[in-house]
Amino acid sequence: MNWWWKRSIAAGQNSGKKLEEKRVNGPNVVPENYKSVALIVGVTGIVGSSLAEVLTLEDTPGGPWKVYGVARRPRPLWFSKNPLQYIQCDVSNTEETISKLSPLTDITHIFYVSWIGSEDCDINATMFKNILYTVIPSAPNLQHICLQTGIKHYFGIFEEGSKVKPHDSPYTEDLPRLDVANFYHDLEDILYEETAKNHLTWSVHRPAMIFGFSPCSMMNIASTLCVYATICKYENKPLVYPGSKASWNCYADAVDADLIAEHEIWAAVDPKAKNQVLNCNNGDVFKWKHMWKTIAEQFGLEMVGYIEGKEQVSLAELMKDKDLVWDEIVKKHNLVPTKLKDIAAFWFADIAFCSENFLSSMNKNKELGFLGFRDSTKSFISCIDKIRAYRLFRK
Repeated sequence: MNWWWKRSIAAGQNSGKKLEEKRVNGPNVVPENYKSVALIVGVTGIVGSSLAEVLTLEDTPGGPWKVYGVARRPRPLWFSKNPLQYIQCDVSNTEETISKLSPLTDITHIFYVSWIGSEDCDINATMFKNILYTVIPSAPNLQHICLQTGIKHYFGIFEEGSKVKPHDSPYTEDLPRLDVANFYHDLEDILYEETAKNHLTWSVHRPAMIFGFSPCSMMNIASTLCVYATICKYENKPLVYPGSKASWNCYADAVDADLIAEHEIWAAVDPKAKNQVLNCNNGDVFKWKHMWKTIAEQFGLEMVGYIEGKEQVSLAELMKDKDLVWDEIVKKHNLVPTKLKDIAAFWFADIAFCSENFLSSMNKNKELGFLGFRDSTKSFISCIDKIRAYRLFRK
């Protein structure tokens, strides 16, 4: 039984509460005789935070790992017990990137899981170039570069007015690029050019919608829906589904942030996965009509699902005046101080709740030997438990 399979079994057998309480207390500290050295760019994000946890476990393949983590913001309180070396750096600033990262001469693997928060191709490309142009000349033992993009590769960008016709799902990695500006394409081209020039291996990862913990992520559906449910609870209102009929009834897929971390580490250390473009999801499907019931039960709320004939309601519009309500909740329940705009991406939920048929194939992964999986419902519950354990939401 390989490590990826064991991790998946363990995640399914452990209750979310017990598993997350253990992780809040911090991972095992690895010895100083490191075999590999990781640079995680975007370490406070939804996948970066999972990479920071998984890489610092004693039994992670390729390890023991020394871990550097880079992010624009100061080190969050919830990273206080992680043994990674945290570096605050704005990687869109070339001079700052060179100053802070060129001394890291021992890096062997780069995990690039960052974006600027917009579809701007130039800025996103600059960020990635700054990392590669700084680290590659400075780190003589660099071996592999992992680039995370996503399934927007298959259906286009989020901006309104895009007329590009998406690919039919299930998405496979061999589908061609759509004829639309997409910074994913720019990042891939930079990756291919720099790894070929410098004789490095690479992997590109295209995750489905991500279920994860980080309150610093700009596309965290779990955190967003927990905020919505918490506000419903505070205002003594039912949990009303704001989405479309199609999204209520269709099959959807998602991926646990820890599974993406395992997937990216696998690609970094397994020869069969190197120089590959790879989808990543939990290996199952779910329906929002079923997940909505689970969320309502977790928060002790009355559930109101899709009502026939009712148009989709914008969650961003419903929540636009709730900043003071959130402040009251944080104060009343002595939660970690957060602002509504920082912890919830209601615009992203609106996109998820009008979408359908965005399914990805994992066949290529299985053929190459990656057998990791998660139960999507248990994954979402685990996210809720972890968020609560860190006192970001009320019990």
